[in-house]
Amino acid sequence: MKVTALIPAYNEEKTIKTIIQLLKNHNEVDELLVVDDGSSDGTALIAKKAGVRVISFEKNQGKGAALQCGIDDINSDIILMLDGDLIGLKEKHVSTLLDPIFRDECDMTVGVFNAGRGLTDLAQFFAPNLSGQRAVKTNIIKNIGSLKNSGYGVEIVINKYVKKIGRLKYVELPDLTHVMKEEKRGFAKGVVDRARMYWDILKVSFTKSKIG
Repeated sequence: MKVTALIPAYNEEKTIKTIIQLLKNHNEVDELLVVDDGSSDGTALIAKKAGVRVISFEKNQGKGAALQCGIDDINSDIILMLDGDLIGLKEKHVSTLLDPIFRDECDMTVGVFNAGRGLTDLAQFFAPNLSGQRAVKTNIIKNIGSLKNSGYGVEIVINKYVKKIGRLKYVELPDLTHVMKEEKRGFAKGVVDRARMYWDILKVSFTKSKIG
Protein backbone atom coordinates (compact mmCIF):
# COMPACT_ATOMS: atom_id res chain seq x y z
CA MET A 1 0.00 0.00 0.00
CA LYS A 2 1.39 3.39 -0.99
CA VAL A 3 1.68 6.02 1.75
CA THR A 4 1.91 9.78 1.30
CA ALA A 5 2.81 11.93 4.29
CA LEU A 6 0.85 15.19 4.29
CA ILE A 7 2.26 18.04 6.37
CA PRO A 8 0.23 21.26 6.64
CA ALA A 9 2.70 23.93 7.73
CA TYR A 10 2.57 27.56 8.75
CA ASN A 11 5.84 29.23 9.85
CA GLU A 12 7.49 25.96 10.91
CA GLU A 13 11.07 26.65 9.73
CA LYS A 14 12.53 25.54 13.07
CA THR A 15 11.03 22.04 12.99
CA ILE A 16 10.03 21.11 9.43
CA LYS A 17 13.46 19.90 8.26
CA THR A 18 13.83 17.33 11.04
CA ILE A 19 10.35 15.94 10.35
CA ILE A 20 10.99 15.69 6.61
CA GLN A 21 14.33 13.93 7.08
CA LEU A 22 12.80 11.30 9.33
CA LEU A 23 9.91 10.65 6.95
CA LYS A 24 12.18 10.41 3.91
CA ASN A 25 14.15 7.67 5.69
CA HIS A 26 11.11 5.73 6.87
CA ASN A 27 10.58 2.53 4.86
CA GLU A 28 6.78 2.72 5.15
CA VAL A 29 6.47 6.23 3.69
CA ASP A 30 6.63 6.51 -0.10
CA GLU A 31 6.30 10.25 -0.68
CA LEU A 32 5.85 13.57 1.11
CA LEU A 33 3.69 16.59 0.41
CA VAL A 34 4.08 19.83 2.35
CA VAL A 35 1.24 22.32 2.00
CA ASP A 36 2.68 25.67 3.02
CA ASP A 37 -0.19 27.75 4.37
CA GLY A 38 1.13 31.19 3.43
CA SER A 39 4.19 31.11 5.70
CA SER A 40 6.19 34.31 6.10
CA ASP A 41 9.37 32.46 7.09
CA GLY A 42 11.54 29.88 5.31
CA THR A 43 9.23 26.90 5.71
CA ALA A 44 8.53 26.36 2.00
CA LEU A 45 12.15 26.92 0.94
CA ILE A 46 13.47 24.46 3.54
CA ALA A 47 10.99 21.83 2.39
CA LYS A 48 11.89 22.32 -1.27
CA LYS A 49 15.61 22.10 -0.51
CA ALA A 50 14.93 18.85 1.35
CA GLY A 51 13.63 17.43 -1.93
CA VAL A 52 9.92 17.08 -1.19
CA ARG A 53 6.94 18.38 -3.12
CA VAL A 54 5.51 21.65 -1.85
CA ILE A 55 2.23 23.40 -2.57
CA SER A 56 2.29 27.01 -1.35
CA PHE A 57 -0.65 29.31 -0.62
CA GLU A 58 -0.08 33.00 -1.23
CA LYS A 59 -2.06 33.86 1.90
CA ASN A 60 -2.74 31.99 5.12
CA GLN A 61 -6.02 30.09 4.71
CA GLY A 62 -6.01 27.87 7.79
CA LYS A 63 -5.21 24.26 8.53
CA GLY A 64 -8.50 22.99 7.14
CA ALA A 65 -7.78 24.49 3.73
CA ALA A 66 -4.24 23.11 3.76
CA LEU A 67 -5.43 19.60 4.58
CA GLN A 68 -8.21 19.80 1.98
CA CYS A 69 -5.67 20.80 -0.66
CA GLY A 70 -3.50 17.83 0.22
CA ILE A 71 -6.39 15.36 0.29
CA ASP A 72 -7.57 16.56 -3.12
CA ASP A 73 -4.06 16.19 -4.55
CA ILE A 74 -3.02 12.82 -3.12
CA ASN A 75 -3.88 9.52 -4.79
CA SER A 76 -1.95 7.11 -2.55
CA ASP A 77 -3.68 4.33 -0.61
CA ILE A 78 -3.00 5.94 2.79
CA ILE A 79 -2.53 9.53 3.88
CA LEU A 80 -0.33 10.10 6.92
CA MET A 81 -1.14 13.50 8.43
CA LEU A 82 1.48 15.08 10.67
CA ASP A 83 1.78 18.59 12.09
CA GLY A 84 4.80 20.61 11.03
CA ASP A 85 5.78 21.63 14.57
CA LEU A 86 6.39 18.20 16.13
CA ILE A 87 9.21 17.71 18.62
CA GLY A 88 10.64 14.24 19.18
CA LEU A 89 9.14 12.46 16.16
CA LYS A 90 10.62 8.96 15.78
CA GLU A 91 10.20 6.12 13.29
CA LYS A 92 8.21 4.18 15.90
CA HIS A 93 5.57 6.95 16.02
CA VAL A 94 5.05 6.76 12.26
CA SER A 95 4.78 2.96 12.38
CA THR A 96 2.33 3.14 15.29
CA LEU A 97 0.03 5.28 13.15
CA LEU A 98 0.38 3.23 9.98
CA ASP A 99 0.56 -0.40 11.07
CA PRO A 100 -3.07 -0.80 12.30
CA ILE A 101 -4.23 0.33 8.86
CA PHE A 102 -1.85 -2.03 7.09
CA ARG A 103 -3.40 -4.81 9.20
CA ASP A 104 -6.92 -3.53 8.36
CA GLU A 105 -7.77 -3.07 12.04
CA CYS A 106 -9.27 0.34 11.30
CA ASP A 107 -9.75 2.98 8.61
CA MET A 108 -8.09 5.78 10.55
CA THR A 109 -5.70 6.02 13.49
CA VAL A 110 -5.47 9.06 15.76
CA GLY A 111 -2.24 9.51 17.69
CA VAL A 112 -2.36 10.78 21.27
CA PHE A 113 0.70 12.27 22.97
CA ASN A 114 1.88 10.41 26.06
CA ALA A 115 4.84 11.28 28.30
CA GLY A 116 5.97 13.98 25.89
CA ARG A 117 5.36 17.20 27.80
CA GLY A 118 2.91 17.90 30.60
CA LEU A 119 0.76 20.60 29.00
CA THR A 120 0.40 18.95 25.61
CA ASP A 121 -0.19 15.53 27.19
CA LEU A 122 -2.91 17.00 29.39
CA ALA A 123 -4.65 18.71 26.48
CA GLN A 124 -4.80 15.51 24.49
CA PHE A 125 -5.82 13.44 27.50
CA PHE A 126 -8.99 15.52 27.80
CA ALA A 127 -9.45 16.02 24.05
CA PRO A 128 -7.76 13.27 22.02
CA ASN A 129 -9.99 14.15 19.05
CA LEU A 130 -7.89 17.28 18.53
CA SER A 131 -4.71 15.44 17.62
CA GLY A 132 -3.29 16.35 14.21
CA GLN A 133 -1.31 13.11 14.03
CA ARG A 134 -3.27 10.50 12.13
CA ALA A 135 -3.25 8.05 9.24
CA VAL A 136 -6.31 7.36 7.12
CA LYS A 137 -7.26 5.28 4.09
CA THR A 138 -7.49 7.68 1.19
CA ASN A 139 -10.71 6.18 -0.17
CA ILE A 140 -12.36 6.85 3.19
CA ILE A 141 -11.54 10.55 3.34
CA LYS A 142 -11.23 11.50 -0.34
CA ASN A 143 -14.77 12.83 -0.65
CA ILE A 144 -14.99 14.62 2.70
CA GLY A 145 -15.16 18.02 0.97
CA SER A 146 -15.89 20.04 4.11
CA LEU A 147 -12.59 21.14 5.62
CA LYS A 148 -11.84 24.55 4.12
CA ASN A 149 -13.98 26.53 6.55
CA SER A 150 -13.49 24.35 9.62
CA GLY A 151 -10.64 26.44 11.05
CA TYR A 152 -9.05 24.97 14.16
CA GLY A 153 -11.90 22.47 14.39
CA VAL A 154 -10.67 20.50 11.39
CA GLU A 155 -9.76 17.40 13.41
CA ILE A 156 -13.24 17.25 14.94
CA VAL A 157 -14.77 17.41 11.45
CA ILE A 158 -12.51 14.60 10.22
CA ASN A 159 -13.35 12.42 13.22
CA LYS A 160 -17.10 12.92 12.74
CA TYR A 161 -16.79 11.96 9.11
CA VAL A 162 -14.74 8.80 9.63
CA LYS A 163 -16.88 7.63 12.57
CA LYS A 164 -19.92 7.90 10.30
CA ILE A 165 -18.55 5.72 7.50
CA GLY A 166 -15.57 3.82 8.92
CA ARG A 167 -13.54 2.58 11.88
CA LEU A 168 -11.37 4.77 14.10
CA LYS A 169 -8.62 3.70 16.50
CA TYR A 170 -6.66 5.78 19.04
CA VAL A 171 -2.98 4.95 19.47
CA GLU A 172 -0.43 6.34 21.94
CA LEU A 173 2.61 8.28 20.75
CA PRO A 174 5.02 8.28 23.71
CA ASP A 175 7.69 10.99 24.12
CA LEU A 176 6.21 13.13 21.34
CA THR A 177 5.04 16.72 21.68
CA HIS A 178 4.78 19.93 19.65
CA VAL A 179 5.54 23.63 19.88
CA MET A 180 2.72 25.41 21.69
CA LYS A 181 1.05 28.46 20.16
CA GLU A 182 2.33 30.72 22.94
CA GLU A 183 5.90 29.58 22.23
CA LYS A 184 5.59 29.91 18.49
CA ARG A 185 3.83 33.26 18.19
CA GLY A 186 4.54 35.00 21.48
CA PHE A 187 2.40 34.87 24.60
CA ALA A 188 -0.21 37.51 23.68
CA LYS A 189 -0.82 36.37 20.11
CA GLY A 190 -0.63 32.75 21.21
CA VAL A 191 -3.39 33.28 23.77
CA VAL A 192 -5.57 34.95 21.12
CA ASP A 193 -4.95 32.08 18.70
CA ARG A 194 -5.73 29.54 21.40
CA ALA A 195 -9.01 31.29 22.19
CA ARG A 196 -9.89 31.28 18.49
CA MET A 197 -9.02 27.58 18.36
CA TYR A 198 -11.39 26.73 21.21
CA TRP A 199 -14.15 28.79 19.59
CA ASP A 200 -13.75 26.95 16.28
CA ILE A 201 -13.76 23.63 18.12
CA LEU A 202 -16.96 24.50 19.96
CA LYS A 203 -18.63 25.57 16.72
CA VAL A 204 -17.90 22.32 14.88
CA SER A 205 -18.54 20.18 17.96
CA PHE A 206 -22.09 21.46 18.42
CA THR A 207 -22.99 21.93 14.78
CA LYS A 208 -24.92 19.13 13.13
CA SER A 209 -22.68 17.41 10.63
CA LYS A 210 -23.40 17.93 6.93
CA ILE A 211 -20.78 15.44 5.78
CA GLY A 212 -21.24 12.12 4.12
